[in-house]
Amino acid sequence: MSTLKAPDERTALPILPVLAAGADIAAPTSAPRRRLPDWLKRPIPEAGGTYFTKDLVGELGLETICESARCPNRSECWTRRTATFMVLGEVCTRPCGFCAVPRGRPEPVALDEPDRLAEACARLGLKHVVITSVTRDDLPDGGADHFRRCILAVRERTGATIEVLVPDFDGRTDSIDVVLSANPEVFNHNLETVARLQQHVRRKSQYAVSLKVLDHARRSRPDVRTKSGLMLGLGETTEELFETLADLRAVGCDFLTMGQYLQPSPRHLPVLRYLPPAEFDELGRLARTLGFAEVASGPFVRSSYHADEMAKMGARD
Repeated sequence: MSTLKAPDERTALPILPVLAAGADIAAPTSAPRRRLPDWLKRPIPEAGGTYFTKDLVGELGLETICESARCPNRSECWTRRTATFMVLGEVCTRPCGFCAVPRGRPEPVALDEPDRLAEACARLGLKHVVITSVTRDDLPDGGADHFRRCILAVRERTGATIEVLVPDFDGRTDSIDVVLSANPEVFNHNLETVARLQQHVRRKSQYAVSLKVLDHARRSRPDVRTKSGLMLGLGETTEELFETLADLRAVGCDFLTMGQYLQPSPRHLPVLRYLPPAEFDELGRLARTLGFAEVASGPFVRSSYHADEMAKMGARD
């Protein structure tokens, strides 16, 4: 178990409202937003480096989680001419309390999206492509076949390795199998937080179902690397965190990301604690002792941040 101390504020979780699907997220606490510590403040980058990626995404009518989730790494990644593409539209069917992606009634699936996605990846010169999506509970397969078509289109056009960051498909193994049939190199599904906080943070998603998704992918395709990510600072204790890491290892999860949760707006869940970089380093070191093939742990780490490097370092022989 971790030797890190769990500050008192991490054990005191405010009672947060659980909202119905499609409802607005009310301000979850009357407390003022915490000021960002110095280690989370970055100099404003020169905008010019992002224009190529931004213009290309706009030209091809694509969505990225970089914009939709207000990722703090967007400028850095776009300057490197890389992005995490979000397929199946820009509207999610689940009202998660941490996420800035709009929720409501999605538009019909765009059948030409795989081709537009492949065009963008080719023009960006990507060697490793990360594809994620909104959750589409309105679709019979949760969008699994669209994922499959996107993987095949991108690989045929670019020859790139593919990483998918998928929703839970309500635990439907047939949908998971459809995605896996396209042979992605990395299959990612995020737990996001510890078991106790699931109903506050993810609302309609379930901890056990997410573990089932990763377990099924691992058992069905042991040649595919599985991956999961956690946001820290939402009220988890160190003990709960390591119980979660143990659960991930129990289902054979290969790759792990841990990053600082940042409140997208006052209408989203509050940050209860900002973890300093040294603590992220220690958590990452301890996580590696549990047997993860690769671990990325730091304040700005996100699921797909430098995903190409993790995939390359953790590639199977």
